[in-house]
This record gives sequence, C-alpha cells and structure tokens, in this order.
Amino acid sequence: MGIFQSYRLRLQRKRWRIRAFRKRRELKGVVNRTGEIRSDDLLLFCTQRNEAIRLPYFLDYYREMGVGHFFFVDNDSTDGSLDYLAEQPDVSVWSTTASYKRARFGMDWLNWLQRKYAHGHWALTVDPDEFLVYPFCDTRPLRALTDWLDASSIKSFSAMLLDMYPKGRLDEQPYQAGDNPIEIASWFDSGNYTISRNYSFANLWIQGGPRARAFFPDQPEKAPALNKVPLVKWDKRYTYVSSTHMLLPRGLNQVYDEWGGEKASGVLLHAKFLDTFGAKAAEELTRSQHYAGSVEYKAYAEQLKDNPQLWCKWSERYINWRQLEILGLMSKGNWA
Repeated sequence: MGIFQSYRLRLQRKRWRIRAFRKRRELKGVVNRTGEIRSDDLLLFCTQRNEAIRLPYFLDYYREMGVGHFFFVDNDSTDGSLDYLAEQPDVSVWSTTASYKRARFGMDWLNWLQRKYAHGHWALTVDPDEFLVYPFCDTRPLRALTDWLDASSIKSFSAMLLDMYPKGRLDEQPYQAGDNPIEIASWFDSGNYTISRNYSFANLWIQGGPRARAFFPDQPEKAPALNKVPLVKWDKRYTYVSSTHMLLPRGLNQVYDEWGGEKASGVLLHAKFLDTFGAKAAEELTRSQHYAGSVEYKAYAEQLKDNPQLWCKWSERYINWRQLEILGLMSKGNWA
C-alpha cells in the first residue's frame, strides 16, 4: 500500500471516529450497568428494533458462550423489547429514535459505545439473528478462543455469515420466544459462494448462498456481503467502516493467510428466515432504513410473495462446526 493510500485511510478512520463522537448525542441512556464490568469480561454489542421474540434465546446463547456484559442500542422499538432488555442484570441499554440509516446502519452508535467502554476487551458485534460458531465451540468457551488469540498476538477473528432456512415454507413452523431458531432454520447452501479481494481494505469479499441464488440470480454482484469480522480485541483507536464487514486500521481485516494455509475462522449462523420474516421485511421495506434504498428487502418481497421458501435439492442440513470445517466454510487453523 502506498503512502497516499495509507494517509487516506488514516483520515477516513479519524472521520468515522469524529462522526461516532457526534452521534453519541442521539443516544439516551436507559440502564447503564457498565460499572459492574470486570477487566477481563467479554463484551457483546448489538443494535435492535422490535426483536422481543428473539432476545431470550439470543441472550442465553451468548451467556452460555461466556459473554460477561451486553450493550444494546434500541432503535425505537414498539414491542416491549426495550423494557425486557432494561430488566436484564447483565445488560446496559441505550435508546434512540434517530435514523438507523443516517447512523451508518447503527455502526456510528456502536463505534461510540465501543470507544467508550470496550478498550482492552474482546468485543463481539452481532445482530439478534446471528449466532457465532467457532472451532471447538461444543467443548470450549469463547474465553478459550480469545486466550489463544491473545497468546498468538491475533487481534481480530473472522466469521462467514451463513444463511439458515427451513425445509419448506418459511411460515410453516411458528417460532416462539426462547426457542433455538436453528432447530427450525436448520438448512444452508454448502457451496455456491464467490470470493474476491478488496485491496483497499485488505479483506476478502464473500457473496453467494440462498440470498444470491433466490433473490439476485441475474445480478449476483448485488447480493449481500457475507464476510464479517465480529470479534475484535478492541482499542479506542479502532472503528468499523461498513457494518462488521471491515475495520480500520486495515490490518484487522487480514484474517486470511497470505503465505499458504488457513487462519482460524468461524461462522455466524444467520437465522433471519423464520415465520417472522414476512412481517419484519414488510416493516423494514416501509421504513426504508437499509442499504441502497432497501434493495435487498425489495428483492425479498418480490421473490417470496407467492412461494416463501428457500430450500432446494442441494441444501444441506446443519450438524456441527466440524461439518462446516469439512465444507471449507470455516477453519480451526493452528488452534488445536
């Protein structure tokens, strides 16, 4: 990377940090329990709107994994989820009625909270429908992974977003609060993915899966990005640039091995496609608060209106992380 490019990225990082500082005014503290955070706690950051049905299982999943404290930004929920979060003893929550889109899809808010509270902590940034799976997650807590990353002087950990869906219609089996969504949406596409390199930010760009197959078959370049860096040993100088797809400084995006072999990586099981999806998609389409004029939600509405299903004869049923490693969707790298 040339001197000019390096200077430009430093300016961009400064710009995002200043923007997050200004956007802090949009956040209203509801419950702040950050005084209870211990120096070695694993932290989780999340924005949410009207996800009351998902939150019980989401919180339990990550508590069992070893998360010590949760940070939520509630974006004007009307379903009681804000009150529910405020009652949780390990949650700090802020609310805002400001534009999700104008906050760079919530990242300005989270960048501010991470800058203020996450310095020196391992921070996990996920949505309420994303569930991290990593090597040995069935026998080792998240702390074991972060301890190994620390010992290896690795400051970021990547995870491919893997869209999960049920066999049959999306609305066939109702989802209830507290249920494991992967028991309903237990199928995924195992091989139709494309990878390209983003030289500006030194990250890989992954696309494909059921959303590319079903919603953007003629324009695969418009399919959502599936590459994410959700787990970072946070420093107040860092900033997310585009969702959790990439960060600055750019070295945090180098989560693949340039000299052969593979670095350890995980998968985010993405349980978006449940029976709740139709109402959620209609709401988000009306709000128009998502990327590129909500083009993704427009595609959802068009393709699912008559036949709301994503399963096909090439779909594979999820078993465990080892299955995902065999398929090449994640890697244990040198962690044994």
